[in-house]
Amino acid sequence: MHILKLTQIGNSVGVILPKEVLANLKLEKGESIYITETPEGYAITPHDPAFEQQMVEAQRIMKKRRNALHELAR
Repeated sequence: MHILKLTQIGNSVGVILPKEVLANLKLEKGESIYITETPEGYAITPHDPAFEQQMVEAQRIMKKRRNALHELAR
């Protein structure tokens, strides 16, 4: 568990993530993170949850329409 303090950053308020958190999330300075509200609280991820859901749906469709896609690839 990490306890993070809010800090003044210019005219905004931000939080500084420890190096080990950045390393675990495979993030570097300048990259984006996504904060999503969940029933358990908030989740921070380097992946866009909406895009991930689109990919899950695309995989489902590709599996269902595998034969048609195989024919179109010819």
